[in-house]
Amino acid sequence: MARQLRAEQTRATIIGAAADLFDRHGYESTSLSEIVAHAGVTKGALYFHFAAKDDLAHAIMEMQSRASRRLAKDLEGRGYSSLEALMRLTFGMARLCEEGPVLRAGLRLATAGVPVRPPLPHPFTEWREIAINRLTNAVRQSDVHPDIDVDSAAHTLVCSIVGTRVVSSTLEPAERWPRRLAGMWYVLIRGMVPVTRRARYVTLASRLEREPGAA
Repeated sequence: MARQLRAEQTRATIIGAAADLFDRHGYESTSLSEIVAHAGVTKGALYFHFAAKDDLAHAIMEMQSRASRRLAKDLEGRGYSSLEALMRLTFGMARLCEEGPVLRAGLRLATAGVPVRPPLPHPFTEWREIAINRLTNAVRQSDVHPDIDVDSAAHTLVCSIVGTRVVSSTLEPAERWPRRLAGMWYVLIRGMVPVTRRARYVTLASRLEREPGAA
């Protein structure tokens, strides 16, 4: 058991080191030798767990997928409307990105075109499907205009989230991302939500911006 625990800890250390380097320098610019040095392990230890750099990338994207699905599931059954649950999910993922490098690296890997191995879905596909489900229910709950193209709205939402993150991480301190995310939602709410429901969700976006760990 002790040996298994050490192996699991070493694997986690390697993933954390790779995620940190991928996040800061990009996938192509990071070598396995740099990951070994950053993790403080031997090359043998790395190769015991990962045969190649793309195995590390796959492990990071698997962890990102589990985190997003876990957060989405955690929001179920709390009595939130579908639109509120979707908004809370986006802010929750933003907070998780700031807590550690794995989710940030996963996003950078996804935007860099690193291949995703089936059956793991591409992160953007997974997020779009979650958004389609939530927005479809939001239409039924009269929180979104009934004539909206849900597929297009979900696609636009994912593009907006990814774009907001990429631009913000390039130009601004990380702590400004919740503000930018709230600004994104202000725009989307005015385009998707009926006037009679709009104030509720604009207020929610403002509150989620200020709440630590909002989910």
